[in-house]
Amino acid sequence: MRMRVLLSTIGSRGDVQPVVALASRLRSLGEEVRVCAPPDFREWIDGLGIPVVPLGPELRGTAAPEPAAGRSLPSPEDLRRQVEETVAAQFATVGRAARGCDVLVACGALQVAARSVAETLEIPYVHASYCPVTLPSPHHAPPPMPGLVPPDGADDAALWELDAQRWNAVFGAALNAHRASAGLEPVTDVRGHVFTDRPWLAADPVLGPWPGSADLDVVQTGAWILPDPRPLPDDLEAFLDAGDPPVYFGLGSMPAPGDIGRVMVQTARELGRRAVVSRGWAGLSPVDGGPDCFSVGEVNQQALFRRVAAVVHHGGAGTTTAAARAGAPQVVIPQVYDQPYWARRVADLGIGAAHAPGPPTVDSLAAVLARALEPGATAKARAVAAQVRTDGADAAARLLAALERVPEDHVDRIRRPR
Repeated sequence: MRMRVLLSTIGSRGDVQPVVALASRLRSLGEEVRVCAPPDFREWIDGLGIPVVPLGPELRGTAAPEPAAGRSLPSPEDLRRQVEETVAAQFATVGRAARGCDVLVACGALQVAARSVAETLEIPYVHASYCPVTLPSPHHAPPPMPGLVPPDGADDAALWELDAQRWNAVFGAALNAHRASAGLEPVTDVRGHVFTDRPWLAADPVLGPWPGSADLDVVQTGAWILPDPRPLPDDLEAFLDAGDPPVYFGLGSMPAPGDIGRVMVQTARELGRRAVVSRGWAGLSPVDGGPDCFSVGEVNQQALFRRVAAVVHHGGAGTTTAAARAGAPQVVIPQVYDQPYWARRVADLGIGAAHAPGPPTVDSLAAVLARALEPGATAKARAVAAQVRTDGADAAARLLAALERVPEDHVDRIRRPR
C-alpha cells in the first residue's frame, strides 16, 4: 500500500526546491505526495507533475531593491495581524491538504500550524530544518533576527532562552487560539512544539555538520538536492565558450542592497574577470551592455557553477551546497538568518571567503573575491566537492517510507504537544 505524504513549506526557492527534491524521490519510490508551497512556485511544481496546494501570499515582491537603510520594521499591531493571518492560513490550507495523508512533513521555521494539523488527524509529524544553526544547541547561538539586538554579554544558552521566549510571544496566542478551536491542549513551548525533540536536518554533514545537543535527537539526512537536467541556454553557452571562466554573481530571492549590480560588475573588471549576473527576485542586471557581462534568469545552477571561476552569492543553504558540489570557490555576502552561518562555514572550510556584514563596495568585494580565486581555495573547493553527499533526498524518502514500522512510542512522541 502506498504512503500518502504531505510536504509543506513557506519561503523562497531555497525553502521550496528541497521539498520538491524530496517529493520527486518519494514519487520515484511509488509513494503518493502533495506539496503546500507559496503560489510563486505553483506553475513550476505543477510542471513537474507534483500536486501542489498554494499556501499564503506571493513572496516575490519582498525582494525588491531597496536602500541599505530605510525600510522600517512592522509595528507591533502590523506584526500581530500578520502572524494571525499566517497562522490562520496555515491551519486552513495545510488542514485541507493533509486530509487522507499518512504523514505530514513541515520544512523550515515558519510552519507553526503543521504539527497541530497532524495531531488533529492523528498522523505522524516530522519537522525538517535546512541549517544546523536554526536548531537549538549549546554549541552555537540562534540565527540573528532583524530588529533584535542581543543583550551585551549574553551567552549562547541565554540567547536560546530569549529565542524561545520570542517564539512564544510572537506565535503563542494565535497558535493556541486555533488549537482550542480544534479541541487540542495549549502548548507552552512553541519552538519545541514545532521542532519536536527529533527534528530532521536536511543539510550536508560536511558543509553543515550537526554539533550535537543533549535535548535534540537530530536526524541528519544530507541536503535534499533536485537533479536538474536542463541544458544551459545557447547564448549563455556561447558566452562561456568565448573566454576564460567568468565569476557568477547572484542574490537569489534577497533584496539588493545599494547599487550592488554596479559593484558586482566593477569588481569583476577590477580583477580582470568576466561576469555572469543572475537577476534573481531583486532584478539585478549588469550596469551596461559590455561584452564582458552576461545577465541570466532562472537557469541550471548545477551546470553553470561547473563552468565559472567563482560563485558570489547571498549564502542561502541551496546555493552554498550547489556551489560546493560544483567545486567552485565561493564568496558569501550574508544578509539575514542562516546566511552568516554559511559564510563562516565557507571560510572555515577554506573553500572561499566571507564578506563582512553590510553592503559591499568594489574595494571590499574585490578583496574577498581575490582570496577566493587563489589557487589554494580553488583546490580546496574541488576536494570538498568530492565529499558532498547527493543522497539526502533518498535517505529522507526511505525514512518516511519506513515510518509505519517505527516503534509506537516514537510515533506518540512525534504527536505529543509541548
